Amino acid sequence: MTAHSYEFQTLNVRVSTDGVACVEVNRPKALNAYNTQTWTDIGRCFEQIKHDGNVRSVVLSASGRMFTAGLDLKEALTGPLGKRPDSGDDAARRGYYHRLFILKFQSAISTIEECDKPVIAAVHGACIGIGIDVISACDIRVASEDAYFMVKEVDIGMAADVGTLQRLPKIVGNNSWVRDVCYTARKVSASEALEVGLLGKVLPTQKDMMAVAVETAQAIAKKSPVAVASTKHLLNYSRDHSVREGLEYTALWNTLAHNSHDMATAVMASLKKQQAQFPNL
Repeated sequence: MTAHSYEFQTLNVRVSTDGVACVEVNRPKALNAYNTQTWTDIGRCFEQIKHDGNVRSVVLSASGRMFTAGLDLKEALTGPLGKRPDSGDDAARRGYYHRLFILKFQSAISTIEECDKPVIAAVHGACIGIGIDVISACDIRVASEDAYFMVKEVDIGMAADVGTLQRLPKIVGNNSWVRDVCYTARKVSASEALEVGLLGKVLPTQKDMMAVAVETAQAIAKKSPVAVASTKHLLNYSRDHSVREGLEYTALWNTLAHNSHDMATAVMASLKKQQAQFPNL
């Protein structure tokens, strides 16, 4: 398959020969705050990864001191969020286009979840505001001990609107805790995030965390890409539907997926006690 070129203004992307894509948000001087270019790049990057058969799993991290300081407030003040209503404005017409802007923003972050390749968020330092939106769209979350989390939107006079309020309750399963952190914008330590289930693992250092994240991604990349993509798709579908609907949809999905040669390859490798080798998607 032809190699894809990943070139973005705010992201560093490299794809290893074992199928692991490492995506790094790279605005360290701005504390990795998300401006329009950043979330646009995120959307384009994960849409590209979705269609790149050479990629089997993804590690999403950030450069510099922290994962993200949140939304780039300097830019926000000059954009739709910072514009004060004019007495001559028609609220309905202005609101119509503002809604389209929010939907575009939401869609960019949702590409992480909609990408068929599992995404592992590797968090160090602060993960504020939109950072929670981003990691809640990921499949697996690991962090270093210095990480902390804040659903910060109430402190800038708004409700989180690109995924946190929809995904976080389903991740941690504790409605009282979710409402607490979303209403108060309080600081949540890595140990607390692990306790409630937001994180899967907490490692002593950023280096340790990245090693575990990459190791996990490599383990996933060794599996059948058909099986992994199917599993992610079905987990996401089942999360948002009843058990019966999930089972019926899975039966339909697997009538196609069971035709893959990967099943026979995996069985034969297991019988021979060998590592199976699967072609890319």
